[in-house]
Amino acid sequence: MAGAQRANLDHNATTTVRPAVIDAVAAALAAGGNPSSVHAEGRAARGRVESARDDVAALLGVPARAVWFTSGGTEANVLALTPFIETAREKRPLDRLLTSAIEHPCVLEGARFPQDRIERIPVAPDGVVDLGWLESRLVDMASKGERALVSVQAANNETGALQPVRAAADLAHAHGGLLHCDAVQAIGKVGFDVASSGADLVAVSAHKIGGPQGVGALAASSPSLHIAERVLRGGGQERGLRAGTENAPGVAGFGAAAREARLQGAAEAARMTRLRDRLEAGLRELAPDVVIFSSGVERLPNTTLFALPGQAAETALIAFDLDGVALSSGSACSSGKVRRSHVLQAMGVSDDLAGGAIRVSLGWSSVEADVERFLKAFEKLRDALHLRQGRRAA
Repeated sequence: MAGAQRANLDHNATTTVRPAVIDAVAAALAAGGNPSSVHAEGRAARGRVESARDDVAALLGVPARAVWFTSGGTEANVLALTPFIETAREKRPLDRLLTSAIEHPCVLEGARFPQDRIERIPVAPDGVVDLGWLESRLVDMASKGERALVSVQAANNETGALQPVRAAADLAHAHGGLLHCDAVQAIGKVGFDVASSGADLVAVSAHKIGGPQGVGALAASSPSLHIAERVLRGGGQERGLRAGTENAPGVAGFGAAAREARLQGAAEAARMTRLRDRLEAGLRELAPDVVIFSSGVERLPNTTLFALPGQAAETALIAFDLDGVALSSGSACSSGKVRRSHVLQAMGVSDDLAGGAIRVSLGWSSVEADVERFLKAFEKLRDALHLRQGRRAA
């Protein structure tokens, strides 16, 4: 497909950088300056960082002082996942981490919780967290005087299934615990704000909403919430929580992306929903036996995880790539390897079907031609699969 227009349908890995972001990053790079310096150049850099903080805070619906910039969503999650989170009413360390079985790997690892203090919350076959199990476990912990940090993502990065964050937060709070939410995939695609979610800590990432890679943020429901154990020690940047010179150009780009997502997000989500529905209707028309995971629950407007029985993901990804369509088999955080999905495993999907799962994820820049290119490539893939199956049967 050299020289031909390609269709990027892997926006959940990294979406297209917005033009306003490119301008903001370029301007910050050209201006230079260390945000911690007191001279004019430093003050100007500090101004760009704080302006971006205002924009990210506005997108999340929190005070600017409740936002700390990080190197990305992974660092934001790791920063939050510690027993040493203090509130105005409670200074004791948390006893356990209860995290859903479908979280991003950086959350499943449990960060700074001891491994024997991490438990997985199961999910139903539709890919939604089992609130009944969570409530039962929290009741049992409370009877022993234990408190939990509960971690439930806003939306799954593979299936797109939206999770009951508010209900999980209410359960955690009712039993003396706190709730952390990885909202990396939800921000800019569905209406989400920290207060409505009930979450105490929320992690986000710039490159999922059209910003640059290598910058993210952790937001708290209140500036008074205190993480007593830092990850990066040194200077007093980010109000003492995260040492190291801020990535001023990246942060400026994040601010621009947050501003665009806040202003354009609803319209972009509506357009992505129409494109996703067209794509899924085309899949079902071309292959009635196709399986679309979590199709019966509320999902992100841009995400489709599907499998064609008998088709291996590795073969399909290569075929799509040769036809000019960029897709994924799930999370892009596994060193470029095609691995069996832990999300589908947690949902109870058979190994044979899970081994063929392909993720399509649209973005703010996706157009109808991308969907049509995908469907043409899928039709070729289906025909090749049927031919192979016919030969084996003969």
